[in-house]
Amino acid sequence: MENSSRFFANRECQYYPCHKGIEELNCLFCYCPFYLREHCPGNPAYFEKNGNRIKDCTNCTFPHRPESYDIIVEWIRKQNQKKEANGMQECRKVRNRLLGAKVVEALKSRNMEAWYAETKEEALKQALSLIPDGSSISWGGSMSIQEIGLVGALKSKESMKIFDRDSVNTPEERTKMMREAFFCDYFLASSNAVSEDGILVNIDGYANRVAAIAYGPENVLMVVGINKVVKTEADALSRARSIAATSNAQRFPINTPCKKTGTCANCKMPDTICCQFLTTRYSKAPGRIKVILVGEELGL
Repeated sequence: MENSSRFFANRECQYYPCHKGIEELNCLFCYCPFYLREHCPGNPAYFEKNGNRIKDCTNCTFPHRPESYDIIVEWIRKQNQKKEANGMQECRKVRNRLLGAKVVEALKSRNMEAWYAETKEEALKQALSLIPDGSSISWGGSMSIQEIGLVGALKSKESMKIFDRDSVNTPEERTKMMREAFFCDYFLASSNAVSEDGILVNIDGYANRVAAIAYGPENVLMVVGINKVVKTEADALSRARSIAATSNAQRFPINTPCKKTGTCANCKMPDTICCQFLTTRYSKAPGRIKVILVGEELGL
């Protein structure tokens, strides 16, 4: 018969035909692949027995209809793809967890405090637990702290004193607030890159961010995505220049070669955002720099 590879009737089976009301009964899916699914394209019935919800497929002929073959095969293919994707995701989680533990210990060896959070939600919870009520807070141009919801969560707390340079109207007010932020209790930031042995590398334009990381605020709290971890200090500098800076340039209305080409030209243009380079290899004040490494991609 036509499309025989999609149809087989086992008429010698003692249960054939196992369903009534269908002329050509396809036995290729003797056991329905949808049976364990709560929702399926068939028409099962449900009943309660001893407190359990039982699926009854007695009157369902969907898997035995010839025209259902392609639908079932496509569903199985998608399920296999999901399993493969979930397997790869689990592999990434294990790798990130192992790498994260290594970097956390490396940061601690450099007189910093450090934690590993597997998700953005865990990172937010950890960050909020570190900042006491009534603290004065400010931040640099970090997308990572925004992505985990930290800025919004802190703004919602009336007890916090927030220095938000974007809340003022004039350039003069903005500059004044950025200077005031230099003496806040907690300065929030990320890092353009971090080496596996715990060295932080950052590039800045006006330098308010790298200045605060180096000296000023009583505490610096960094939220760093696992995507920013690289092998060596040299790799960290390369990432900061070639990936972080060239990506950040796209955010601003500036005229630089990297804005047009996406690659660093080591320019000396008036609009360059690569003015100040900061390498942090040790925290002189014990625990002043606090790093939450997140097992997800954050920032640029």
